[in-house]
Amino acid sequence: MDFSKAKVGFIGFGSMASAICDGLLIKDVVAPSAIYACARNMDKLRAACEKRGINACANAGEVASASDIIVIAVLPQQVEGVVKAAADALKGKPLFSIAAGIDYERYVSYLGEGFNHISTVPNTPVAVGEGIIVAEATHSLTPEQLELFEGVFGQIAKIEYFSSELLSLGGTGAGCAPAFVDVFIEAMADGLVKNGMSRAQAYKIVPQMISGTAKYMMESGKHPGELKDAICTPGGTTIVGISALEETGFRYSLIHAIDKIMEKKHSM
Repeated sequence: MDFSKAKVGFIGFGSMASAICDGLLIKDVVAPSAIYACARNMDKLRAACEKRGINACANAGEVASASDIIVIAVLPQQVEGVVKAAADALKGKPLFSIAAGIDYERYVSYLGEGFNHISTVPNTPVAVGEGIIVAEATHSLTPEQLELFEGVFGQIAKIEYFSSELLSLGGTGAGCAPAFVDVFIEAMADGLVKNGMSRAQAYKIVPQMISGTAKYMMESGKHPGELKDAICTPGGTTIVGISALEETGFRYSLIHAIDKIMEKKHSM
C-alpha cells in the first residue's frame, strides 16, 4: 500500500489535530494537498489551513467525502452530535478518534454497528514525528484500514495497543506526562541558571539529555535502574543528587500525580 497517496481528513482542528497534521507534513508522510480539515470557527480554520497549505472544508461531510482516513478531533462532548450528523458520509471510512474518553463502546452507542473506528490518545510530540499514540485494542477497522492507520500515523508516532480498561491509563502516561517532562526541563534549567549557566545553554543541553537518555534506554533494552546505577559511582556527585531527589519525594511526586489524574478521570 502506498501510504503517501492517502488523503487524511480532520473533523475538528484544535491543538492536537494540528500537531498530528504538522507531524505528517514535517515527516513528508502525505502532501499538504491531501489533507482536509473542518472546524466551527471558519476564520481561524482558514488561517491555520493557509499556513500549512492544506484544504479548509465547510463541514464534516465534505471532509469525509474527500478523505481516505478521518481523524475525529472535536471535543468529547461534541462527538455524538458531529458523528451522527455526518453518519452517511462516515459510513465505510476508517475513523481515527482522538477525543478523550470516547471509547469503542461509546462509538457503537452513537453510530450503531457497521462503522469502522478506533479510539486513541496521542501526545503532542507527534508534531515533530516523535509521538506516542495509545490505541484501544478493541476496534472495528478492517485489516486494510488498520494497515492504513498504522502506515500513515505510525510514521509520526509509536503506536501501542491497550485493552479498553487501560486506554485511559495509557493516555495518562503518554498524553499527560509530556507536561511533567516540561516542568522537569524548566526546573533543571532553573538549577543550572542558579549556578551560573545561561538559560539559553540550559535549554539546549537538558532537552538533549532527556532525548538521548530515553533513546539509550529503548535501544539498549536496559532497565532504567541499571542505567542509573552505572552513573552513580561510590561517593560520587550523581548519587548525592539522587539522594537529594529521594529526600524531597521525587518518585512519590510522580506516582502521586498519576494517582490524582486517574482519580479525576474516574470522577468525570
